[in-house]
Amino acid sequence: MSKIQMSVPIVEMDGDEMTRILWQMIKDELILPYVDLKTEYYDLGLKHRNETDDEVTKESALATLKYGVAVKCATITPNAARVKEYNLKEMWKSPNGTIRSILDGTVFRAPIVVKGIDPVVSCWKKPITLARHAYGDVYKNVEIKVPGAGKAELVFTAEDGTVTKEVIHEFKGPGIIQGIHNTTASIESFAHACFDYALETKQDLWFATKDTISKKYDHTFKDIFADLYEQEYKERFEKAGIEYFYTLIDDAVARVMKTEGGFIWACKNYDGDVMSDMVSSAFGSLSMMTSVLVSPKGVFEYEAAHGTVQKHYYRYLEGEEPKTNPVATIFAWSGAFKKRGELDGNKELTAFGERLEKAVIDTIESGIMTPDLTRICSNKDVKAVNTKEFFAAIRSRL
Repeated sequence: MSKIQMSVPIVEMDGDEMTRILWQMIKDELILPYVDLKTEYYDLGLKHRNETDDEVTKESALATLKYGVAVKCATITPNAARVKEYNLKEMWKSPNGTIRSILDGTVFRAPIVVKGIDPVVSCWKKPITLARHAYGDVYKNVEIKVPGAGKAELVFTAEDGTVTKEVIHEFKGPGIIQGIHNTTASIESFAHACFDYALETKQDLWFATKDTISKKYDHTFKDIFADLYEQEYKERFEKAGIEYFYTLIDDAVARVMKTEGGFIWACKNYDGDVMSDMVSSAFGSLSMMTSVLVSPKGVFEYEAAHGTVQKHYYRYLEGEEPKTNPVATIFAWSGAFKKRGELDGNKELTAFGERLEKAVIDTIESGIMTPDLTRICSNKDVKAVNTKEFFAAIRSRL
């Protein structure tokens, strides 16, 4: 058969550990036999990030701005143990944080719904989409280890030299300090993306922060959302028959457990990180969730919402046949193909992305799946297979 052609490349961001192994397997088994793949390749594996002083991460984000569509493998955000394990020059920041800082935008994450993989929350009938702000907060923080007694202050020096100062804490002994920030422009982009996505998908939109405690930082998020809704979106929401709803984050957590789903839940960066893991796990698995960064700059970055599956990687190095669930990583590629095809008017590429997703879902619904899903599947006659066998079953349908 002749392969599907591409006119514009996708930015390809390779990653770490078990997901890096899956990445190559997906390309070899499910993409290269069918697509004349064109990518702008960047190795974001921790070893190469260290060799380039993390410049490769910035380069990949800038390439995404150039080409418009990227697909990213899961990557390691090093802690002290990883610094020692990989002999790193320093404890490099989250590559996702670096990329999102450059691209800005909002991450939309939604569970991949398959018949027989039932949510553990019995009242959930429809997918819950997490809209996660993708700039600032903990992921762009500055931290200091306090060695001993002293005074910590928060200081802002304006361009005209005016100084605003607040005392953070009078330390009597050792401690820690963390400084986080955000920008009005980024919060406004986040709000616009959430409102527009709700209108596009005709779903209610929730937004939740902790403004009762964070009376300036979180309250600014709340105010910007409220102002934009009243000024630009209220009539459009009412006409579409959907609702915008604000509440505290702890109230949202309680409420979400009693709904049937089918709405968008917008969260600040860290809240969205945690809640998307909770929602995806409750719907079945971290490996069964799509994730796409939508930037106001008109670019899209698709990724798996989970980590590098470290334990499986160590077993793989010992010779064990991998049994890792690759679905989220496959859907990152399929999402990128669909968007690349849409932007380029390449209907064959878009159709390939759709067929790839259907082949995956049909395979699972036929009873063939990785072991993590057999433990939660309610269908009869299910068969646990390793990753290679799972790819073979998908390819037979594709």
